[in-house]
Amino acid sequence: MSVSPRPKKTLPPPPPSVGERTGIVDENGAMTEDFVIGEFDPSAMDELRNLTDGREETSIKEDSKLTRIKYNRFSVCEESKRDYIPCLDNVEEITRLNLSGSFEKYERHCPKDGKGLDCLVPMPKGYQRPIPWPRSRDEVWFSNVPHTRLVEDKGGQNWIARKNDKFVFPGGGTQFIHGADQYLNQISEMVPEIAFGQHSHIALDIGCGVASFGSFLLQRNVTTLSIAPKDVHENQIQFALERGVPAMAAVFATRRLLYPSQAFDLIHCSRCRIDWTREEGILLLEVNRMLRAGSYFVWAAQPVYKHEENLQEQWKEMLDLTRSICWELVKKEGYIAIWRKPVNNSCYLNRDSGAQPPLCDSNDDPDSVWYVSLSPCITRLPENGYGANVTTWPVRLHYPPDRLRSIRMDATTSRKELFKAESKYWKEIVESYVGAFHWKQMNFRNVMDMRAGFGGYLLFAILHAIAFAAALHDLEVDCWVMNVVPVSEFNTLPVIYDRGLIGVMHDWCEPFDTYPRTYDLLHAASLFSAEQKRHKCNISSIMLEMDRMLRPGGAVYIRDSISVMGELQEIATAVRWVCTLRDTGEGPHASWKILLCDKRMP
Repeated sequence: MSVSPRPKKTLPPPPPSVGERTGIVDENGAMTEDFVIGEFDPSAMDELRNLTDGREETSIKEDSKLTRIKYNRFSVCEESKRDYIPCLDNVEEITRLNLSGSFEKYERHCPKDGKGLDCLVPMPKGYQRPIPWPRSRDEVWFSNVPHTRLVEDKGGQNWIARKNDKFVFPGGGTQFIHGADQYLNQISEMVPEIAFGQHSHIALDIGCGVASFGSFLLQRNVTTLSIAPKDVHENQIQFALERGVPAMAAVFATRRLLYPSQAFDLIHCSRCRIDWTREEGILLLEVNRMLRAGSYFVWAAQPVYKHEENLQEQWKEMLDLTRSICWELVKKEGYIAIWRKPVNNSCYLNRDSGAQPPLCDSNDDPDSVWYVSLSPCITRLPENGYGANVTTWPVRLHYPPDRLRSIRMDATTSRKELFKAESKYWKEIVESYVGAFHWKQMNFRNVMDMRAGFGGYLLFAILHAIAFAAALHDLEVDCWVMNVVPVSEFNTLPVIYDRGLIGVMHDWCEPFDTYPRTYDLLHAASLFSAEQKRHKCNISSIMLEMDRMLRPGGAVYIRDSISVMGELQEIATAVRWVCTLRDTGEGPHASWKILLCDKRMP
């Protein structure tokens, strides 16, 4: 009997080699910090800068097919639009609403659909690359902001002066003509607990002039957001941003400012021309909303120190109002008065029945700010103490704040784990940015992250811009970041401020409240694919707005889905940027690409 031979035993194939993981969620769907981003080719920017300027067409190679994209260039706007801010210079709407005698005319009044910007805002004749920080704090090119109204009106108050081909900033102000440093020393001596750079790290300067208060606080480790309306001294914010100081155009009138509750550790007003007691104190109640529990309001104005009857009546009204909202007058000395906001609601709740102003309704969301009208009521503080218990700087930059837990978001994972993983994620990405952009050589100062509230990958990148700004700090890049939270995203602004960073709410279907040529770098992660899904505005409008905000010589960094990259490239060339398309660190088959664009000097 024959026996069939036994089949030979075969060995199983070797297991596939496992490379480094590039996601922030593991195979079980859990959040983890154990990931890598991948390398970025630092030669990307070198190649970008060697591209031919003014190219009439561009090529994209995808899936081994070469597609030629042709486009028509946008024309240059008329000279009158050189300093154009679309939502603040809408003369047609302001006239129609008959707002000539009201401060409401300085609020946002955006052009109607079809009447928005459809051309490239021109630069002044003789425009030069901005003087780099920190020299720009003290001097800027006259040709970049060729306006002399402030010199004529405020020259005697030590704000600003013209010297040959430059404007110089002596560091003075209406109430501190002897210099901002001396003024800041006086505040510190009056109330040592203010502790610039430690307890007080984020400040708001209202009616900032040319932002000398904020620029000198920077050397004390305080980031100050300087705001002022585009009024008769319309170029003060333009000067501030040309100097490299965080600033934006904003006005106290009928709506909330676009910052969250308990955002600022200190709010300052020096001769800011605001009647705080009018309309039941509605404007000071807005300050109260934005002021962090236990923090300080500094007022330097004539009613504090002058003894004329009408001014003393204003001082008495201010005392009555601040007492009614439970602020403590901590110190009054010379021409400065300093109040402190309570740390909880106990004083509010212990007032007499019917006391005015009333507490806001319990269903009022103090962080809802987009086109929200002011109300003459006291914003309640969270009963759990959220917002008041931030750590000191710089620990707070990396410490997950309490208000992280209160952010409304579609996630069941631990927010703290998300926070840590996303911070690591963006730190690694920014390290590649710094190498690719050669930031040390390019002297980027004013940086904007255009999608700070959601963005990122796998829908877990809710805090990407917070981490983006934090990463810039850790890498010792000498710039500041304006974190913009789109209105369609989860509102992470409270967390941004609790970490010691600054930001603002905005809808990118409308123009941003800044002058032309005020940012060196615009960063957009997944912004365009998100806006495309909203079907509310077109991509070209957003990119024209980006060009308006971007300084000549500045750069754009777009990280987005390949589904929108073709259109983005076509429009980028139409606005005369020079661009190159790159793979992300995840490799050539990832669903994301990176578009590097350069707005060249003419």
